[in-house]
Amino acid sequence: MNTAYKKPLLFIAGEWREGGEGTCITVRNPATGEVLAEVPRASRQDLDDALAASAAAFEIWRRKSAIDRAAVLRRAAELLRERAALLAPLMTLEQGKTLAESEFEFLHAAETFDWYAAEALRANGRVMPARLPGARQMVLMEPLGPVAAFTPWNFPAALPARKIGGALAAGCTVVIKPSEETPASAIALAQALVDAGLPAGALNVVFGVPAEVSTHLIRSNIIRKVTFTGSTPVGRQLALLAAEGVKPCTLELGGHAPVLVFDDADLDKAIATSIQGKTRNAGQVCTSPTRFIVQDGIYDAFVRGYAEAMDQVVIGPGLDPKSQMGALANERRMDAMEELVADAVAQGGRLLAGGRRAQPKGNFWRLSLVADVPDSANAMRVEPFGPLVLAKRFSTLEDGLAEANRLPYGLAAYAFTRSAATAVAVGDEVQAGGIGINTFAVSQIEAPFGGLKDSGYGKEGGHEGLEAYMHPKYVHHVT
Repeated sequence: MNTAYKKPLLFIAGEWREGGEGTCITVRNPATGEVLAEVPRASRQDLDDALAASAAAFEIWRRKSAIDRAAVLRRAAELLRERAALLAPLMTLEQGKTLAESEFEFLHAAETFDWYAAEALRANGRVMPARLPGARQMVLMEPLGPVAAFTPWNFPAALPARKIGGALAAGCTVVIKPSEETPASAIALAQALVDAGLPAGALNVVFGVPAEVSTHLIRSNIIRKVTFTGSTPVGRQLALLAAEGVKPCTLELGGHAPVLVFDDADLDKAIATSIQGKTRNAGQVCTSPTRFIVQDGIYDAFVRGYAEAMDQVVIGPGLDPKSQMGALANERRMDAMEELVADAVAQGGRLLAGGRRAQPKGNFWRLSLVADVPDSANAMRVEPFGPLVLAKRFSTLEDGLAEANRLPYGLAAYAFTRSAATAVAVGDEVQAGGIGINTFAVSQIEAPFGGLKDSGYGKEGGHEGLEAYMHPKYVHHVT
């Protein structure tokens, strides 16, 4: 297949089309600033066509057996695996991450489709003991209906795959608005599903002005479920729109993940793991380890070793196999890094690594570590969403737990310790949807993923990710 970067198109009712309102954004290579494409802007008619196609296809797709739905998802997964190496450069061109990360993400998307294909076969209802002789009391699991899905630019294949996979496996149809900044990755998923035999209209892909598209889709009587991954402020607005129609939501919102490093931690392992965790997607991850809360006895050695390791990371274009961390996705993130680092230092923090551009051209920022950051610094309250680490001390377990829970976010949290008792205490007391002990891997497709508090509600992954698109219908049959 030809994987040159092509002009993006809308995908509606099984056909690729131009947007009825011209274009809405220019896609640029974040490593070079090169213009890659203009993204089409959906008109109201385009959106209405996508909604109508989704409604019509729902009547067909929901009646397909779980076995048939699973077969389409499995075939799409096979195609993504076959194409992953060819598709990876497209993601790197539009998003900036390294080729290795891009290829892994398409493989992860394939795994997601496979998981939901299998989970569709386990969407079991139940039969309960009847109150009357000859009666049957049953619970049937049924799809909610057409879904409006919205995904960001940081994981342009993995995040759409979660929403599309779960919804299609449940028997729902989808109208998805991926990020206009990274359109090619989501389009590649759609093409794989089309080639796998997905009926026309079961998946529709639209682009446009985000507020216009989300408002139009969510307020439509056709949409029965809303799912969004992105910032907390936008999530609040979409939740309000959904509430107008009493529509269920899955909201995976911002995070500001704390990392508790205890005196008994394996120092070398903690530093090496932290380098891997922070270079992943250049820190543009909602679960990225950011607030390092380090116990007094290990603090100095940890921040010194972490800063030294940061300085050794090779930062460069994602297409260069030597690069260990690629470009930030857009100039907005570069501006945010400059502002947050400058404020943290002005507030009394000590800059131990980075804090500046890595190259004169392109969105390259050095891994940065600011130690002894006071709570008054903006970065201690605002999610950095970039390669910035903030470090502060703590003394007792109780102090560390209190600091970890201080912010209104609750998506992910981590700890490094060799103590089983400490690990249990962290698991019991830290308020987060996912907790990693000596690891930053808290998002696997077989496990539920989602947050608490300002980090949202609802789950993706695990059997919970399928149930999010279904409703249990109670049937009482008396003869």
